[in-house]
Amino acid sequence: MNVQVLTDPFGQLLWASPAPPGAVHDLTAARSHGIIDVLAATGLKCWADKAYQGAGHPVRVPFRVRRLKRWQCRRNSTHAKIRCLGEQAMATLKGWRLLRKLRCRTNHITAIVQAVLVLHHAST
Repeated sequence: MNVQVLTDPFGQLLWASPAPPGAVHDLTAARSHGIIDVLAATGLKCWADKAYQGAGHPVRVPFRVRRLKRWQCRRNSTHAKIRCLGEQAMATLKGWRLLRKLRCRTNHITAIVQAVLVLHHAST
């Protein structure tokens, strides 16, 4: 499964996408759910990993060069510090044991992920 997740600047889970099959690339999934278009329309910035290279202006990705210049290393380091909050939110979601070894249809996975998101918000 390939679930796209949006968090607030403090790392709280806000939204989880419907789950396409795991073979779908992250950028393709984000575009199909309209995440990139909404970010561009609202002017919000998003920090993402290297899989979103080429997503456009609202999505910030780290440099992907082998030999980085010093300023590029600093920027990648700052980028990683900002992204770590989103990664913590993903770890929270993956912390639900139910989601770790799911083997069922994606429409069932979508319902389960939405239920876990509601339960997570109710428990915090």
